Amino acid sequence: MRLFPRLRFRNKLNLGMSAILIVMALLLLPMVGYMSANSLVEESKMRGSSLAASLAVRAVDPILARDFLRLKNMVDEQSRVEDVLYAFVQDRNGHVMAHTFQRRFPVDLLTANGVGEDDVLHIQLLADGSRRMYDFAAPVQVSDGKLGVVRIGLSTARINRAVQHQITLMAGLFAGALIIATSIGTYFARRVTARLGLLRAHAEEMLTGNLSIQSSPAGGVHCWERQNCQLTECPAHGETRRRCWYIAGTMCPDCDNESNFQCRLQSCRVCSVYRQNAGDEIQDLAETFDVMAVSLKTHINELRSADRNLRDQQRLMRTILDMTPDRVSLLDSTMRYQACNKSFADSVGVSVAEVIGKTDFDLFYESEAEERHMAARDILQSGRRIDTQIQVKGEGSQSWFHVVCVPVLDADGKIDGLLRTDRDISDIKGYENQLIQAQKMESLGLLAGGVAHEINTPLGIILGYSQLLQEDVDEGSQIHDDLVIIEKQAKVCKKIVADLLGFSRQTDSAKREMCFNNSVLEAVSLVRHTFKLDKVDIITQMDDRYPVIYGDPEKLKQVWINLLTNARDSMGGNGGTILIRTKLDTPAGIVSVWVADCGVGIPKDKLKNIFDPFYSTKAVGQGTGLGLSVSFGIIEDHDGEIMATSPLPEDFGFPYTVDACGPGTVFEINLPLDHQTVDGSSEV
Repeated sequence: MRLFPRLRFRNKLNLGMSAILIVMALLLLPMVGYMSANSLVEESKMRGSSLAASLAVRAVDPILARDFLRLKNMVDEQSRVEDVLYAFVQDRNGHVMAHTFQRRFPVDLLTANGVGEDDVLHIQLLADGSRRMYDFAAPVQVSDGKLGVVRIGLSTARINRAVQHQITLMAGLFAGALIIATSIGTYFARRVTARLGLLRAHAEEMLTGNLSIQSSPAGGVHCWERQNCQLTECPAHGETRRRCWYIAGTMCPDCDNESNFQCRLQSCRVCSVYRQNAGDEIQDLAETFDVMAVSLKTHINELRSADRNLRDQQRLMRTILDMTPDRVSLLDSTMRYQACNKSFADSVGVSVAEVIGKTDFDLFYESEAEERHMAARDILQSGRRIDTQIQVKGEGSQSWFHVVCVPVLDADGKIDGLLRTDRDISDIKGYENQLIQAQKMESLGLLAGGVAHEINTPLGIILGYSQLLQEDVDEGSQIHDDLVIIEKQAKVCKKIVADLLGFSRQTDSAKREMCFNNSVLEAVSLVRHTFKLDKVDIITQMDDRYPVIYGDPEKLKQVWINLLTNARDSMGGNGGTILIRTKLDTPAGIVSVWVADCGVGIPKDKLKNIFDPFYSTKAVGQGTGLGLSVSFGIIEDHDGEIMATSPLPEDFGFPYTVDACGPGTVFEINLPLDHQTVDGSSEV
């Protein structure tokens, strides 16, 4: 398919050259024919004039002597000359004295031509049907005057044949020249079109993206080879596809790199490298194609590299924005969203692409949209940034956000939009509230410790005297019963004071290596008999590997007893089962214990508060709310964690032994197998 345009161009070139030659032939042939005909006519006229003048001179004597025979011989002699049609002689009176006609003499010929008054030769073109002839009338003169007239008729057929022959010859010459010129033109056209076709093919390859193809002839002598140049930092050094005069910044001392390309090219014309490698216009065009291809390839590679870098940067930026939990959004000067991250799009319930072009009123409720719109308008007008905290109320919940909104400036320093970041600080607010509550509880603990210390002495006196008074009165009396009540309530107060003192004191733990299972079993053995009276069974599932930990046995025993007591109390006196399970996880480096019951369970909205001091789910008068708080502190002191789940998970495997069972609760405690010493090293 690529050959067809080349053939069309070659045919057009040949047709153009042929047309030029044909037009030249059509213009020149009539001119040459006309000039040749005129030349032959003039020659024929001169020949006829010579014949007529010669016959007139020779006819003087025969006319004077009236020698008609001699005169007849003279005219017959003329008729034998080529192209002479007739000849005759007239006397001074116009009578024909001799002629060459075989038949009757044409009398009309007598008046067709004649000698004028000036007695000079006269030539007249005559026509006889299809024949044309020149009639020559020459006077026969002597010193006494004119004796007569000699007439000779010369045919134009030879002239016409000569002209036709010459025209035919010229046409043949023109045809031969046309064939030769067409052949030569075809040869050169093939060479030109072949090179142009190669350029066209290379141009098509360049259009398809192949910029490594070379259009100019390969090889040749390069400047760095000819000059034996060692300047490796020169941009032309080692270059094989581009000539040095097409490269800017060459370090050759003979080059003028400060001038433009044409001036540099003029300075290169005296260079031996240029004279040896420079070619014709087509080679210059091919070399220009190569330079353009190299430049395009370089620019395309740079653009591709820049595009890859830009895509990588965009991908990195998009990843960073999408991974951050902050809600990032960008608005233009018309307060329409131009960009956002995934967190912002998820918060409004649409995709990132759907956010683009929308306003606050399209994405938020009217009150929140109005607030955001007014804040954005103030920033666009004033240029001041916003750094504040806002509270957003939702359905059944409320969240706190740290809002930072700054103006975005264009290249001229004008405000072109604004960038807003909303960071969810609800957890931080919760931690702040917990810290405030912890500070309050710390103050309350110090106050409770002081109060308990002051109350403990008079409380002991009340308890002691109530016991002594019971010995002085009879059992069964009203006074004895009242003293028993006083003793019982004094013991309750003493228990509360003891818990307050335990909660408020910061005593050091007596930690040592201990068997984890033995600690749990000791606590179980202490309460098993008492729990049996309340119809509560304790089932133990101990890990038979007997894990060893580093801890305070007495404090941990207090934790187990508190958990067992809470499990029993959750059954409300109806009896039930308590399951204690231990497990050693050596790869994780922890030992775990689960204390599960089948009691009434803990509501989900209260699970997060069960470890707070003085918080209790029991009835009034049945607990102080300090047991789980103290247990939480002990486990935290052992670098462990304690958590509660209610109701019991279905896959926990709890052995239900009674019909009346509640949803139940399970406490999970994880303690590390190793511990940190004072110097930071680890011991087991």
